Formats: sequence, C-alpha cells, structure tokens
Amino acid sequence: MDETMTEPVRTPPFAPFEWLLSGRYLRARRKEGFISVIAGFSFLGIMLGVATLIVVMAVMNGFRKELLDKILGLNGHLLVQPLESPLTDWKDVADRISQVPGIRLAAPVVDGQGLGSSPFNAAGVFIRGIRSDDLNNLTSIAKNIKQGSLEGFDEGQGVAIGRRLADQLSLHAGDMITLVAPKGAVTPMGTTPRIKPYKITAVFEIGMSEYDSTFVFMPLTEAQAYFNRNNDVSSIEVFTTNPDRIDTYRKLVTEAAGRPVFLVDWRQRNSTFFNALQVERNVMFLILTMIVLVAALNIVSGLIMLVKDKGQDIAILRTMGASQGSIMRIFLITGASIGVVGTLTGFFVGMLICLNIESIRQFLSWLTNTELFSPELYFLSKLPAEVDFGETLAVVIMALTLSFLATLYPSWRAARLDPVDALRYE
Repeated sequence: MDETMTEPVRTPPFAPFEWLLSGRYLRARRKEGFISVIAGFSFLGIMLGVATLIVVMAVMNGFRKELLDKILGLNGHLLVQPLESPLTDWKDVADRISQVPGIRLAAPVVDGQGLGSSPFNAAGVFIRGIRSDDLNNLTSIAKNIKQGSLEGFDEGQGVAIGRRLADQLSLHAGDMITLVAPKGAVTPMGTTPRIKPYKITAVFEIGMSEYDSTFVFMPLTEAQAYFNRNNDVSSIEVFTTNPDRIDTYRKLVTEAAGRPVFLVDWRQRNSTFFNALQVERNVMFLILTMIVLVAALNIVSGLIMLVKDKGQDIAILRTMGASQGSIMRIFLITGASIGVVGTLTGFFVGMLICLNIESIRQFLSWLTNTELFSPELYFLSKLPAEVDFGETLAVVIMALTLSFLATLYPSWRAARLDPVDALRYE
C-alpha cells in the first residue's frame, strides 16, 4: 500500500462550502428566476404572517387590559349587596370591610337610572350616589377631570357628568342639568316622576365611551333623598389591590361584613364580555397562524423545484465526495434562511407597528377621511397595543419551527437523489 495515499478528510457539519452553495441557490439568476420568485413570496408570507400575528395579539391584549382598567377603575372588584334586610348599617359594614388587608376602598353607593336633559337634548343616564372622599379615591375619575373640580362635592347639590354626555347635551361645568327619575313622590294619584335640576360641578373623561356618555355622580345623601332611600344604600363597591386574588378576598369580605350579604365579583359581572374577547383572540390566532403555514408550504414547493432544477449539480457534488448529510444540510440552510430572515423581519416590523399603532391609525383616518376605530363602537377613545413577551416569543418560535419542518422533506429528497440517475437523465 502506497504510504503517500491518505484517508479522505471529512468536512464537519455546516462547513463553509455548504453555506456558500446555499447562498448561491438563494440568489436569483436569469435561468432560475421563477424559483427565486417563489423564495421571495415565501419570505414575504412568513414576514407578514409573523408581523400580523404580533400586532393582532398585542391589540387584543391592549383591548383586554384597557377595558379591564376602565371597567374595574369605575366598578368595584367585588360588589356587596344586602340579604334579608336593607343596608341601613352601611357605614359600619364599609368600615369593617375597609380594614381587611388588601382592600383599597369600600365605597357605599346608591344606583339608579334616569333621564338627563338640557334645553338642547336628552339622554338616558346612570346615576350613582357616592361620598366625596370615595369619589376622590377613584383615580379613573379624580385624575381625569376636564372641566370644573370635585372640591366641596358633598356640600352642595352638584353632580359630575361624563364628557360625552356633556357634549351630547351641549352642557359645560357650571351649567344646569335636569334629572328625571321614574319613581318620585308618592301622591294620592300615584307615584309621580321626580324632576330636579342640578348644577354641573365637574366634567370627567375616562376614555371609555360607554361610561363617559351615561354616568352621573351625585353626593350620596342627595342620591338617597332623590331615589327615596330610607338611609340605606344599594350596595358597597369594594376595590382590591389585586383583582386576580378575588377568591381570597371574597372569604375575607364575607367574614368582615358581619351580616348576611350577597357577593358578585368582577369576573361574574363581566364574564360574557371577557369570554367573548378570549374566544375572539384564540380564533384570530388560529386564523393568522394559517398565513404562516401557507408561507411555510411555499418554502416546500420552492425547495422541491430547486432540487429538481439542481439535480445535475447534486449528482456532481456526490461524485466529488459530498456526503448525503452535506447535500441535506445545503438545502436545509437554503430553506431555513428564508424562514429565519422572514420571521425576524416580521418580528421587527410587528414591534414597530405596535409601538406606533395610534399614530398609524390617525394617519390612515386622515388618508381615507374616515373614522377608523370609532369610540362609539369600540368603547375606547384610542387604539391600544400591549405586547406580551411570552406570546411574542411563542409566535417567533412557532414560525421558526414551521419553517424548519418545511425544509425537511425537500432536503431529504435532495440527499436521496441517485447521482447515476441524475446524470443519465440530464
């Protein structure tokens, strides 16, 4: 045996020549233009799919968070209602509940419906009687006063109304609003509606159109007289420091109340609404995942065509000593490159859109001269987007996984190609 002969040197996996060939296959040539077009569409499909998924999930999260903040900022996390007897001992019950650790506020309220009118218009309203200190502790109201102030709220007969209601009735702070309640004074002729004018001391805007167009806040003692309450209240709105621990607070509040009460938590009060949001979110995720799946299938078709077109090249490489593993890795790199670059580009595009979502909405509204995302339909006055790191990471991993799986079959076919047959039929 000749001592000068040496054993063939095996190249390590993902050697430079494998990357070089993959790069050449990705670049367009005149003869292979169609294959490059398929690769381009695959890249665009994955990029748009990932970007759209990230944006839609962020907007759905933003919807949920904003609506949760707005709803729970005005309505309590726990509603305490009386059982067996009216809540005439509401002061003591509220004091005991407010002493429970984790309870931020226990606000006795008197609720009722009525009609708000001005010389210009009329609208149905939801009247809530509340103490001045409790109203000032509702940051969603106290920090969003647009006209007037809440100073001396308990002392006079003034009311605070929402900005949209004020606009609808063409009223401002300092003007008079007439409130009509269906059940007023009891006379020999029956119960007559109660009609009474009130001065508007404050106009608030919390950013949720449904609340800004219906809520009227009134001093608690005045509301008790207005709705014929005999020194009792409708319920006690309890606000906690952590709404997700509501089951723990239910037990503590029931014990602290010291009397028969019926509790309704925020999940029960808004279950239909938030369940609908969750279902919509899951369905949107599934539908948009199909975009990424279609783009991944484009990678499959593009690579199969590339393998057919490069059959002679593969045969020459095999006869020159390239292993089946090398051939498979070359096409794996080719397909995976489209998926990885498309996914990362989609990630950055999606994040860019999420960070500027409101500016984009305003620009599109200006461009089309229409009101996109109308507050009357969507409850919120601006388009929210809340990026969840875990969900975004899941989208990126899913897109990368689908892209990688899409390259396996064409790469396996390329590696299994018989060089003799390939050269014979070329």
